[in-house]
Amino acid sequence: MNITYSKGFNYAIVARLLGGLLLVESIFFLFCGAVALYYRESTSLYFGLAFAVAVFLGTTGMLVGKNASTFVSKREGSVVVMITWIIFSFIGMQPYWLSGSIPSFTDAFFETMSGFTTTGASILQDIEVLPKSLLFWRSITHWIGGLGIIVITMAVLPIFGFNGSQIYSAEVTGLSKEKIHPKISGTAKRLLSIYLGLTLAGATALYFAGMSLFDAVCHSLATVSTGGFSTKNASINFWNSPSVEWIIIVLMISSGINFSVYYYLLKGKFRKFFKDEELRTYLIIIMVATIIITLNRMDITNLSLWSIGDTLRGCMFTVSSLMTTTGFYAVDYSDWHSVAFLLLLLTFIGGSAGSTSGGVKVIRVLLVFKYCYYEFKRIVHPNAVFPVRYNGQSIKEDIITRLLAFLLLYVILSLVGSAILCFSGLGFEESISAMVSCLGNVGPGLGKLGPIDNYSVLSDFAKWFISFAMLVGRLEFFTVLLIFTPAFWKR
Repeated sequence: MNITYSKGFNYAIVARLLGGLLLVESIFFLFCGAVALYYRESTSLYFGLAFAVAVFLGTTGMLVGKNASTFVSKREGSVVVMITWIIFSFIGMQPYWLSGSIPSFTDAFFETMSGFTTTGASILQDIEVLPKSLLFWRSITHWIGGLGIIVITMAVLPIFGFNGSQIYSAEVTGLSKEKIHPKISGTAKRLLSIYLGLTLAGATALYFAGMSLFDAVCHSLATVSTGGFSTKNASINFWNSPSVEWIIIVLMISSGINFSVYYYLLKGKFRKFFKDEELRTYLIIIMVATIIITLNRMDITNLSLWSIGDTLRGCMFTVSSLMTTTGFYAVDYSDWHSVAFLLLLLTFIGGSAGSTSGGVKVIRVLLVFKYCYYEFKRIVHPNAVFPVRYNGQSIKEDIITRLLAFLLLYVILSLVGSAILCFSGLGFEESISAMVSCLGNVGPGLGKLGPIDNYSVLSDFAKWFISFAMLVGRLEFFTVLLIFTPAFWKR
């Protein structure tokens, strides 16, 4: 059968969708401009310019696509999702660049893309010199990107007359794309309400734990989104407060849980919440990793309840931060060489599907182990049937195939990307950790890219390459990479 290139790509609907999304982004510039005015900062001018650009482009897109069909195919949905992240980053970098706070165009884009993808990798060597409005914008980019630019906007897309199922499918990460409402917009609204609830609860708890209102809001935005941008150079270690650290730990772990599971909890379906296999596995991994690292880091010459408690808290903070791909730090783990592989493994696994976390996702790791276990049983009993089950339901073979393809692609991209970074002049350890970290949207790496260092040492080429890796990782490879395949543009 001959395959011909489709002439039916709907550019008008893409323009209209992007226009609507840019109008949504413009609202957040107003919030940051208001913060700048409150603190009497000159950055209000640059947020005003960014607002004007977003409104102009958004209005233009809406007018171009005014008479477009409201049907969105998978092709248009994937293109909209990828282009949205790129355009949002180019417009979102303006306040950094125009104000001179980040004078390099490359650095400004890198910081913005890192924010929107919730990676948390920074090039800023002195965060605290930034105006408060820019610090707030850094946290806002995390918050927008955390649940997903598109998913957040899905709650208001019906205003523009769109059917957003294809956009939702392209944006939502992980295997779990479960609807908790018959309509996509209803699902988005419920996820957004849970997201808002966690954010408000986190900000309130951090404020009463001793943070200023500004710092509490910024850190709650960055924690719930599992982003990791802090307002302080020393990150959470700045406060040296056990209560602040425990609140952040709870908030990070909570944000790494599938948001759909929270919905069942709120509906009183406690059995469905506690019986979720991914949730149980996720919590077990955190507990086991914390115990192993705590035993490794414990000073046997100074055993006391106080020292054990401090060590346990620091290790659990680090485990939670890396596994949920948040990237905050309360202790410097750059010299934990004996457990470096375990830390790298945690960043590779990531949080739950349907959460704001990055990484491979726990559900994939769980299903791979189940598949391998049943494959051994099939070898012993070749005539028996051993279906892979998850939460009591059989998993179709095509899902397992896609899962294995995803993991293989993840490993290949990590290796190829690491090689490219090595050729760009980055060290071997830094190259591997940077690629795994940015594909998993974690942020801090190992070696010279550790928690107390940053990505300012990279060449411009490496920064653009890693920016692309962040986007590919955030959209879980296929949404971005499919666009570059000829088959995507054929009938």
